[in-house]
Amino acid sequence: MLGGGGLVAVNVYASATEGGWDQRSAQGQTAQVLSAPTVYCPDVGSRLTDVPDGARAEVDGELAELDKQIAGAYQQLKDSAEAIRQNPELADQTIMNPLKEQRSGTLRRIGDAIDREGDRPQGLDDLAACTLRSTDQGAGQSTPPQDNGGAGNGGADNGGAGGGSSASPSQSAGTGAGGQGGNGPVAADYADITTVQPDAQTPAEQSGGSTGTFASSCGVNANGLFNSDNVIVAPGVSNGAHHFHDYIGNQSNNAFASDQDLANADTSCADKGDRSTYYWPVLRLQNGKQERDADKPGGGTEGNAGQIVTAKQVTLTFEGNPTSKVTEMPRLLRIITGDAKAFVNGPGNANASWSCTGFEDRQLKDKYPLCPRGSDVVRTFRFQSCWDGRNIDSANHRTHVAFEAADGSCPNGFEAIPQLVQRIVYDVDAPSLQDGGRTVPLFAVDSFPEQLHKPVTDHGDFINVFDEGLMRKMVDCINSGRTCGAGAAEQPPAQSPEPTPSETGSPATPPSEPSEPAEPSEPAEPSEPASSGPSEPAGAGGQEPSEPPAGTPATETSAPAGSTGLPRVYETASPKKSAGGVISRPTQRPETTTPSATAAAPAGQETATAQGTGPQTQPQAVQGGLAETGADLWPAALGALLLAGGAGLLWRTRRNSA
Repeated sequence: MLGGGGLVAVNVYASATEGGWDQRSAQGQTAQVLSAPTVYCPDVGSRLTDVPDGARAEVDGELAELDKQIAGAYQQLKDSAEAIRQNPELADQTIMNPLKEQRSGTLRRIGDAIDREGDRPQGLDDLAACTLRSTDQGAGQSTPPQDNGGAGNGGADNGGAGGGSSASPSQSAGTGAGGQGGNGPVAADYADITTVQPDAQTPAEQSGGSTGTFASSCGVNANGLFNSDNVIVAPGVSNGAHHFHDYIGNQSNNAFASDQDLANADTSCADKGDRSTYYWPVLRLQNGKQERDADKPGGGTEGNAGQIVTAKQVTLTFEGNPTSKVTEMPRLLRIITGDAKAFVNGPGNANASWSCTGFEDRQLKDKYPLCPRGSDVVRTFRFQSCWDGRNIDSANHRTHVAFEAADGSCPNGFEAIPQLVQRIVYDVDAPSLQDGGRTVPLFAVDSFPEQLHKPVTDHGDFINVFDEGLMRKMVDCINSGRTCGAGAAEQPPAQSPEPTPSETGSPATPPSEPSEPAEPSEPAEPSEPASSGPSEPAGAGGQEPSEPPAGTPATETSAPAGSTGLPRVYETASPKKSAGGVISRPTQRPETTTPSATAAAPAGQETATAQGTGPQTQPQAVQGGLAETGADLWPAALGALLLAGGAGLLWRTRRNSA
């Protein structure tokens, strides 16, 4: 009887607490996460503001090599974690000192390449040493080396030199590294959008300004064109970004695409005159799903783990300038907005912002938004809109373009060009911060390993491959104050939707208990990352767009079929009501903008989640069907038989003795 009763109790308890990846693997990861070290290296790209054209290709390759070396150090740290825990000095002896030697050799080659074409840069040798910082919860944290090479002059995926410290790791990583990959994000990286004060302002339009807009519809990357290259920052280098990108528009995007390849490529845009390339880091749900890059560079081997989410909607709008007319963008102009290394470099070049549909007058730069039920996550990039009139790129990929001032004017020597505003909408639920995302998974952008998936590191890339005739039509449309383009009808409404209770000051909707989830479907396999050659073109929303009829003007505002199709999220998403919003023009350049002061939701506070079967891991104690439950509880059934048999034997024995 005692044995049977014990077997029942132990098996029922074990079954009640078992939760697949959510419980067992996550517990194992927590032990690993809290001791995960972070490598901080001085940024080199931000120092190289004047690289001769003849040396630029070699320098770009060497800068990509520096990033590869850091990624290799992370892999060594992972492989040697147990030995380093037993003997911390091994980290310096076997990883950090060799990393310094590798970087020293690379920095010498960079100096030699520039020296052959011009003046050798000074101080490169001082950038070789890196530091290793522990992210243990509650542990003392040293401030990483800040690279103050000048705000506004840093590279993007090669880093930007920011002067501020509001995104410094010492302030942001105090709650452990977190995340599925062991390197972020953490609860402090999220903020309830309903607690953020409206802050969007628009410069007053002046006489002589350009008030029109031109839209391009290029889909949502439903055909799954991904890779971890970056043809702008690291041309000719595989895995030059060390994180995966979504691509729409041009279908020949990879590190080896030449200008001619881009000009001849297919496009996912509805108007075939737009072969431009638009790309950004993928957004992932950290739910334990294994994508094809789970064990590959740029993916799981560099801390980018989980299910890639396809956007629900992407809008591409080109806007005018409040103070002047705009001029045509030069063909093959490269623009990068944001800084992929802003967590280490500081927020000086951070420019991406986060919000929720219905709340887009509230923009976050250093937090991911927690959106209320019925509201979708919105990710916005406003690109530089002033051009130096000469160059389509620069050594650090920044100084040939600039942001307009608060009043809308361009710096001296720069002229206004159409401003690309990229708005990406995702149907993802607010994560359950109270249990580390086990009930409703965390979401975060891909990043370099040392950037810990911080939202401040988000960034977008654009290469102009518009046909010259279509570019002229765009400029004429914007300067004449009209609304034009194949995607004009898809833009969000000009006015905000009706305020929700949380907008008017009422408390946010309290969460409900998670309902019994349906058995999730098998996630679809994403396409293999592009490495060479163009992919099959996909139209807006993933369908093949039809060619516009001959003679159709560029000002036609009808949306192409399929342009607003549902997102592909690799498992059933919670139904949500989509709401439009207003994207307001910032009143300051990114290098002088202070991120909104917002408080993250407390770790123990419940967040509103949509009922149903959203993109989430399954709650504990409700996993599987009846057959699975019966199979798991067979030891308890055997114990019950032993218990009953023992009771019967005891009764018969007592009866016979009587």
